[in-house]
Amino acid sequence: MKEELSHAGVVREVGPVVTKVAIEAKSACAACHAAGLCTSLDSRTKDIEVSTALNPGYTPGDKVEVVLGRSMGAKAVLLAYVVPLFILLILVVSLSYTSMHELLIGAIGLGGMAVWYGAVFLFRDRFSKEYVFHLRRPRSM
Repeated sequence: MKEELSHAGVVREVGPVVTKVAIEAKSACAACHAAGLCTSLDSRTKDIEVSTALNPGYTPGDKVEVVLGRSMGAKAVLLAYVVPLFILLILVVSLSYTSMHELLIGAIGLGGMAVWYGAVFLFRDRFSKEYVFHLRRPRSM
C-alpha cells in the first residue's frame, strides 16, 4: 500500500512564499466509459497552494505531482466527514428520546454540524500548518 496520496497537476504561479498548482478534481463518474453521453459529469480545476521554500526549482507550466502523506489524508477524512456524522447521530438519537418536535431535533443536529464546521474554519490556519503538500516531478510509467 502506498504511504502517500498524489494528484497530477500543473504549476500555475510561483511566488516568493506560495506556489499555486492547478489540479483537476474529477468525480467518480468522470472515469466512466459513458461519461461523454451522461450529463452528470463533474470535473473542475482546483488550485492548491504549496510552500515555495519547500519546493524550489519549479516554473509555471511544469507538470508535477502534489503529494500528501496517507495518514494526513485519513485524518482529513476523519475531521471532514466522520466527526460531523457522529455529532449529527448523537444529537438526533439522544434528542429523539425527548418530547421535542422532530423538525427541531433535525435543526439542532444540523446546527451541531454547523458549529463543528465553524470551528474547523476558525482553526484553518492551524490545519494548514499541519497539512503540508509537497511537489515532485511525475514518475514515468
